[in-house]
Amino acid sequence: MTFFHEQLGILRAKVLQMAAHAERAVENSFDSFLNKDQEMAQEVIERDQDINALEVEIDNVSLKLLALDQPMARDLRFIVGCMRLVIDLERIGDEAVNVAERTIFMSNLPTQAVSPLMEQLTAMVRDMFLKAIAAFREGDAELAAQVCRLDASVDEQHFKVVKNAMNVSACDNTIMERAIHRIMVAKAMERIADQATNIAETTIFIVKGVSVKHHCMPF
Repeated sequence: MTFFHEQLGILRAKVLQMAAHAERAVENSFDSFLNKDQEMAQEVIERDQDINALEVEIDNVSLKLLALDQPMARDLRFIVGCMRLVIDLERIGDEAVNVAERTIFMSNLPTQAVSPLMEQLTAMVRDMFLKAIAAFREGDAELAAQVCRLDASVDEQHFKVVKNAMNVSACDNTIMERAIHRIMVAKAMERIADQATNIAETTIFIVKGVSVKHHCMPF
């Protein structure tokens, strides 16, 4: 194995490590919200620095690889793709922190059950993100395309959650503040789905060498 390909392996390992951190942040932030777990929410906030540190490391490795050689074809796409992907992973970490912070804010408000619509949105976004990471890890362009097509369903579910929260709070002003926080949580989840779509699009770019940004046409 050449030094260049050894460094490519290191890059891949670091990206997967960052993805694992982001995955844990998403899982724990969603669980903390659903279960009103302040301790878990605080842990998500504190561990965000690990994701940020890995972003810097991956950028450095990527730039070194570009400077060491003049990579061609898939190697070049992989390096460029990793540089795109870590931006999305870092933003996903930030959105997980947003969910965690809202969970803590809501801990001092009157208790109210999470709506089935919100529970469904949580499950949809979680599934979409996990599939996006799996597609990148396995180099599976078909699975990545499936992720892209799921985004519209998440957008529709997000709209339902927001509409429901507004209708409920309009009937009961005492839960207005909680409704606002939940709308913001739903927005953070919808953004995570958007970043998952970006990861899927990047995976297709790496594997197939085609850009499917802003659309999910066959490749």
